[in-house]
Amino acid sequence: MSEMFHYSLDADGVAVITWDIGPDKSMNVLNEAGIRELDQHIDAAIADEAVKGVVITSGKPDMAGGMDLNVIGKMKAQAIASGGNPADTIYGFVMQLHGVLRKIERMGADPKTNKGGKPVAIATPGTALGIGYELMLAGHRRFSADNPKAKIGLPEIMVGIFPGAGGTTRLIRMMGVMGAAPFLLEGKLSDPKKAKSAGLIDEVVAPEELVSKAKEWVLNATDADIIKPWDAKGYKLPGGAPYTPAGFPTFMGGITMTHGKTQGVYPAAKAMLSAVYEGALLPFDQAISAEARWFTTVLMDPRSEAMIRSLFVNKQAIEKGARRPAGVEDQTVKKVGVLGAGMMGAGIAHVSASAGMEVVLIDRDQEGVDRGLATITGLLDEGVKRRRVTEEKKAEILARVTATPDYSALQGCDLIVEAVFEDPGLKAKVTEMAEASIPADCIFASNTSTLPISDLAKASSRPEQYIGIHFFSPVHKMMLVEIIRGAQTGDRAVAKALDYVRQLRKTPIVVNDARFFYANRCIIPYVNEGARMVAEGVAPALIENCAKQAGMPLGPLQLTDETSLELGLKIMQATKAAMGDAYPASGADDLLEKMVEKGRLGRKANAGYYGYDEKGKRQGLWPGLGEMYPAMADQPHREEVSNRLLAIQALEAIRALEEGVLVDIREGDVGAILGWGFAPWSGGPLSWVDMMGTATFKSICDDLTAKHGDRFAAPALLNDMAAKGETFYGRFAPQQAAA
Repeated sequence: MSEMFHYSLDADGVAVITWDIGPDKSMNVLNEAGIRELDQHIDAAIADEAVKGVVITSGKPDMAGGMDLNVIGKMKAQAIASGGNPADTIYGFVMQLHGVLRKIERMGADPKTNKGGKPVAIATPGTALGIGYELMLAGHRRFSADNPKAKIGLPEIMVGIFPGAGGTTRLIRMMGVMGAAPFLLEGKLSDPKKAKSAGLIDEVVAPEELVSKAKEWVLNATDADIIKPWDAKGYKLPGGAPYTPAGFPTFMGGITMTHGKTQGVYPAAKAMLSAVYEGALLPFDQAISAEARWFTTVLMDPRSEAMIRSLFVNKQAIEKGARRPAGVEDQTVKKVGVLGAGMMGAGIAHVSASAGMEVVLIDRDQEGVDRGLATITGLLDEGVKRRRVTEEKKAEILARVTATPDYSALQGCDLIVEAVFEDPGLKAKVTEMAEASIPADCIFASNTSTLPISDLAKASSRPEQYIGIHFFSPVHKMMLVEIIRGAQTGDRAVAKALDYVRQLRKTPIVVNDARFFYANRCIIPYVNEGARMVAEGVAPALIENCAKQAGMPLGPLQLTDETSLELGLKIMQATKAAMGDAYPASGADDLLEKMVEKGRLGRKANAGYYGYDEKGKRQGLWPGLGEMYPAMADQPHREEVSNRLLAIQALEAIRALEEGVLVDIREGDVGAILGWGFAPWSGGPLSWVDMMGTATFKSICDDLTAKHGDRFAAPALLNDMAAKGETFYGRFAPQQAAA
């Protein structure tokens, strides 16, 4: 026995199976050994006449965070190494899991009379995601502790797969297609009370009564209580099966809506719809077999493999401290000072205070800090409106914030985050003013998005304690934080930054210093390429639609509107000043200058590449673009447009790796997806290149170079890898990151 599940029988005849994978793990996950062990316990409960029913709960604060997806990669590798078919291996594994959950669902009931089964209550003390919730779906009654921090649902679609342990089939049969769609296709998660309202769980009880209430239900359950609707005679799918007057438009609408959102590049969404459609036409046991086949198909798709690797395996490794310097003691932040109370500074102060830190928010005058405090209050008010924050919690968070123009209030801070305007002189001034008040061991961070950290650190009397912590806007929504190590930055500063980001529950990447660092050096060429194409006469609609069909969340023109054309112009001018004659001028520069001259600054001005109504709602591409730059008679093929937009980003990622700015390719892919949304279906720019092969990508770059210039020229690293037939993950991935 691996002792992932612990079995006990009480005096009333209730068997309690407690899921607890061990003290070295903070969250339960399920693997092959765990499945076998759970199966043995269920067999024992069914066979023992003294057992009247079963309660399955967790020995940890949460039920489970999902399946151990590392198991899938190992199974595929072992099957290939032994000459077997990995698809057969995975399908067998999934059907084994289906068998255990179906056994829980039936618990010995007579197949003809549906009588004689033993009741099973599933009781979660906290979060139940993925397989944790799919286990609950197999039970007869679902209990959750009243834990507002708990999340319940099926987020698999977010990492490139779909609920494949019966979650898809059972939820559709419980709720119908329309009811289940937000939880399956969007990965919507709910706290226990909202989960009960939605029908995901049956009861929310006081934490101290969780198991006792579950036992009470088990002891009073009847045969009718433990028969699932789909096992009863006369069952009909809620909302109608595909070929019914009610069901047909629902299924057709769902397919159309899903394709519109995914653009057909996400295999999991399409496979899940196929499993839903086929399953709705089949008896339950055949439906879960169909689900298993489609789930296996997804797991064998290289796009899903790349998404799993980046958004699950690599993201977890990064968040657990894969890049944290060894031997540095805990650097938990207790008091943080934020210099600059603008949108970014106020956002940083908001997330810091929300994470439990004491915050000092500084600006040049009282009017400035009052505006910053108003911004924080507004963010909290929005949270209250959306029922994510209580009035009590709002008051508690605001009480942690001291907003003042007095730098002496920074005494006692162990971290400073400077978030003033992108002006080196101003940043130097506030650095000196802050260092006059902060403790000698305080770490100082700049939130700059473009300026080299090593240059900014020259204003500091302690450059080894100076680091970059680059937040993305809006701070409270964006999950990526880019940590920039300057030439003299020490290990303690890196550890401090990483521990701070961990406290904020965000995902950090650590890169070495260079202008634009990693994220901006990749995203700026993307928006510039879109502007270049407009100046060349490529239809703006073609540019935007090709970007979205390639998997980018926003086209380059819309993204520029969101971030501001004025900001783009300032970055261009600063880069031109820094590079001098080496600056590669293009039509994008002229376009930006003309747009800003016309007052079309983007969404903030209700006028940019797009038009907006008086409420700021986007109305469509601005017709004046076509007047400024008439469309060419012969438009390029959409594949060429997509390749230009994706390749220009991937090439910068490769150059960042070649130059040592990017140290870990896992961070390159995770950072690209979380930071600016690089085609998540691909697993990130380096995974995208690996998927097609370095030789193929080099050929695409050579073609683009011949047509559009040296910015598409393959770097020496890519040429070398293409000649050797290497992949980035084959050459650079740490052992644990390889899929």
